[in-house]
Amino acid sequence: MDFEPPLLESYKTLLQSSLGFGVGTGDVRNDDKSSMVVEICELPLIDLNLKREEFMKEIIEAARDWGFFQVVNHGIPQEVLQKLKFEQKKVFQRPFSNKSQGNFLNLPVTCYRWGNSFAKNLRQTNWSEALHIFLHDIGKVYQEESLRSTMDAFATAVSPLVENLVQILAQKLNVPLSYFKENCSEKSCSVRLNRYPPCPLPSKVYGLMPHTDTSFITILQQDQAGGLQLMKDGQWVDVKPVTEALVVNIGDLFQALSNGFYKSVKHRVVAMEKVERLSAAYFYNPSPDAVIQSYGTPPLYKKFTFGEMAKLKQKDVMETGDKVGLSWFLCTPS
Repeated sequence: MDFEPPLLESYKTLLQSSLGFGVGTGDVRNDDKSSMVVEICELPLIDLNLKREEFMKEIIEAARDWGFFQVVNHGIPQEVLQKLKFEQKKVFQRPFSNKSQGNFLNLPVTCYRWGNSFAKNLRQTNWSEALHIFLHDIGKVYQEESLRSTMDAFATAVSPLVENLVQILAQKLNVPLSYFKENCSEKSCSVRLNRYPPCPLPSKVYGLMPHTDTSFITILQQDQAGGLQLMKDGQWVDVKPVTEALVVNIGDLFQALSNGFYKSVKHRVVAMEKVERLSAAYFYNPSPDAVIQSYGTPPLYKKFTFGEMAKLKQKDVMETGDKVGLSWFLCTPS
């Protein structure tokens, strides 16, 4: 179909190389026992209609022990989430030649992404495409009123949820809420619409390669297709989707800010042969000059700016196909 990005062609050399070394039809991604999925897990499911003291405790425990949790009664209207999915399907069904243009939807060149052109091996492949838009750029999608208004409605509805969660997580650390209000804005926070096309070689590539999020926190709406996996106790486990729930995960910045109390957990999306998967993520990020400092003694991480971390991440991706993350800023490198 003319809307599919040329993913198979882009990974042709890596696939031929793996087959040439006698890997055959086995799972070339999995090179150690930790790559094997051992169970389906149900993330902590937190009802935000409980008494505040109750769900505050549950959120803090989940952020500490899992780095992931799901929330229901979150305040995001289901009609907004359903409309967003509808608009996602429409925009990704545009011809690839149109999506890959520099001025697609009147947005910056980097808004549309597909695959991983820097992949050095099959463990770094992304069988996916995405539309990544900073909140202050949503208004530029003026030629597509339905998409613009739906994305704006999603971002507007998620913002209070994010602020509530951040307030709870920050309160435990004695981090002033003003820190986030001063450093996080529509210019730094973003929405990403993701599509994972059906894949003819699901055992050989990833839908989304293993990684941790750079954000303070990420809010994810996923469909019922499944495929999201996270690392728990040294093993990969499937995350079972829950109808009407949103997934929340801690990012690298909150792990550093909390001095390791909250966990930024590695996660991935597996490729699927016959099923299309859609998700939408809201990334709560600060401005490039925001200073990240560990609230704890002794500090595990050196003081750094978000801009410094972003530059190192980009350098890692370009040179190795992967990102290193927080280890750059460890006080005592491992």
